[in-house]
Amino acid sequence: MRKIYLSISMLLLAGSFALQAQTQIPEVEELLSKMTLEEKIGQLNLLTPGGGVATGSVVSEDVEAKIKAGNVGGVFGVSSPERVRQAQDLAVKNSRLKIPLLIGSDVIHGYKTTFPIPLGLSASWDMKLIKETAQIAAKEATADGINWNFSPMVDISRDPRWGRVAEGAGEDPYLGSQVAKAMVEGYQGDDLSKPETMISTVKHMALYGAAEGGRDYNRVDMSRAKMFNEYLPPYKAAVDAGVWSVMTSFNDIDGVPASGNKWLLTDVLRERWGFDGFVVSDYTSVNEMIAHGMGDLQAVSALAINAGLDMDMVGEGFLTTLKKSVEEGKVTEETITTAARRILEAKHKLGLFDDPYRYSDESRPETDILTAANRAKAREAATKSFVLLKKHNNTLPISKNAKIALIGPLANNKNNMLGTWAPTGDQQLSIPILEGFKNVAPNASITYAKGANISDDTTFAKKVNVFGPRIEISEESPEQLLKEAMAVVANADVVVAVVGEASEMSGEAASRTDISIPESQKKLIRELAASGKPVVLVLMSGRPLTIPEEMELPVSILQVWHPGVEAGNAVADVVFGDYNPSGKLTSTWPVNVGQIPVYYGMRTTGRPATSEEFEKFKSNYLDAPNAPLFPFGYGLSYTEFDYSNGKVSNPTLSENGSITISATVTNSGDYNGEEVVQLYLHDKVRSITPPMKELKGFKKIFLEKGASQSVTFEITTEDLKFYNNEEEFIFEPGEFKFFVGGSSDNKFIGSFTVE
Repeated sequence: MRKIYLSISMLLLAGSFALQAQTQIPEVEELLSKMTLEEKIGQLNLLTPGGGVATGSVVSEDVEAKIKAGNVGGVFGVSSPERVRQAQDLAVKNSRLKIPLLIGSDVIHGYKTTFPIPLGLSASWDMKLIKETAQIAAKEATADGINWNFSPMVDISRDPRWGRVAEGAGEDPYLGSQVAKAMVEGYQGDDLSKPETMISTVKHMALYGAAEGGRDYNRVDMSRAKMFNEYLPPYKAAVDAGVWSVMTSFNDIDGVPASGNKWLLTDVLRERWGFDGFVVSDYTSVNEMIAHGMGDLQAVSALAINAGLDMDMVGEGFLTTLKKSVEEGKVTEETITTAARRILEAKHKLGLFDDPYRYSDESRPETDILTAANRAKAREAATKSFVLLKKHNNTLPISKNAKIALIGPLANNKNNMLGTWAPTGDQQLSIPILEGFKNVAPNASITYAKGANISDDTTFAKKVNVFGPRIEISEESPEQLLKEAMAVVANADVVVAVVGEASEMSGEAASRTDISIPESQKKLIRELAASGKPVVLVLMSGRPLTIPEEMELPVSILQVWHPGVEAGNAVADVVFGDYNPSGKLTSTWPVNVGQIPVYYGMRTTGRPATSEEFEKFKSNYLDAPNAPLFPFGYGLSYTEFDYSNGKVSNPTLSENGSITISATVTNSGDYNGEEVVQLYLHDKVRSITPPMKELKGFKKIFLEKGASQSVTFEITTEDLKFYNNEEEFIFEPGEFKFFVGGSSDNKFIGSFTVE
């Protein structure tokens, strides 16, 4: 079989030439020539004085003195023009060489204007919108003095038990790569020296989303072919988009923790991909290599710097041990100089040497942060992120003149609207659902009752409430709460129940083995469904949930994730029909946790199940179907979309040619609406077993009711390439099936042959 590929040696050589060709910056080189070894090491030290969200047990000490001594290259957890100016004063007025600081922050899904959680944003399948949210976040954060952002998180994850699935774009490498590119371009713009742009950090390099058992910070083990084909593409997409910073992950790769993994940080990231920015560790991840079994602090710090890590977040192992390692010949000064050069070049890119105070304009917060336009974009982003999971009896959309029972522990709750990892947002500025309903439907009769606690488990609530009250357990008994809710329901035309997860039931250090709706709320939902009234479940969560019981009930279900600062208004826009939901899932929803991992791109087996009926000696379960509850790409609309006329422009694709695949989409329902048209391919014969389907394109289109549109995708052999077991990036001739439709569960349409 003929193979078309670039060899590893060619890729490495190309990367080497790219690094050699990089032009050195005279100002940086002059500064390096004046620096002592200690001052170079100081540039590699990232500290936090506290005040932000610490994701470890360590908060830096004596930060002010260390900045004055030239022992700090950057800080995070500092914001506002005044405080940032004070921090820069310490560096540029008191240290010997007057080198300004990087000012970092976790700006994950918006700054003060909080957008939906990233998993929700990805469900919009709208790259222009996602880029705009990153641009707004950068404008707001830089107005508050921040020039370096620890975002985007692009980790692929197929395990919804892992809490940080909320922070990424789901399970698919193609879609994840598009999101990574959009966010990097949104944060960094076309010129990092502009005061409204900031350095973006792609994280967590690498494979963090594949933690065993879905347990945060756990180990990872996978083949190189799986890494390159399914997990590494979004990181590379960020590098190709020009990202200037990369953050390492907590897990190991091939038995070596990422922060000390030379194959990952040098061979792949720099030599193969040509990355020329700087690499920062995650919070104390250098120190944590001690627990991994890699040696003492001096040993792991030397391992990290020699592997290609440039900056040590909070742990201070570089600061306290690298000089000794140089003296003992374990690390060269040239290695430290190279790392320091990368940090200084980033500061030069930001224009900090020209003006250390360019992010300390005290007039900007009032004009740039939480503006009406920014909130309007947050509202739009939220509406486009919602996924209609189930329609029942045309209950949705609801009339604005209806008599509504608004029920549930998340229906009038500001503390859970922003979602996880929103440390820069203000919970009390969020719009709860009750307020949004009143804003959008002032003529409706709306009566609210809590109905249930998010959870009745006090021990569980204590774990969730580390960052504040997210699960508030009422002094009233669960029975009394339910009784009050049913009294409200009795007088209503329709019931809207807002249920699901508290914001900190997902996110970092928030893994769960049971990802169903808590039993306290399940009892409420059962009673509401039994009332005989039309019921809409508005479901909030930071992850896919297991809801087979709820799917069997006579209810409609709208998934809204954690929608952000404009939550209530956005939910009301969709529930009352001002916007027709268009979101599509970017993670598969399992029937139960026993199916995990379950994702659309699984490879087939030698004994595939050929029907939904149980077959002995086939790859299936005794007690559950193979198919998930909802497939990747799934999402309903108030209208209906039909697909027809699927075809390929040419049955044969040559090496340097292209073909087009097209289908006609018709809005056959009663509402105008948007549809995400998705193209999948399947390689019938491959030198390594192929996925059953691979997403290769998507387009979001708007159709008025009754209208049709032909949607076309162009395919070249570049779209068919994959990494084989020799890590060669190749395509192979043969037959390919193609599928066009509204989800990954679409049906076979046609095929073409590659010569």
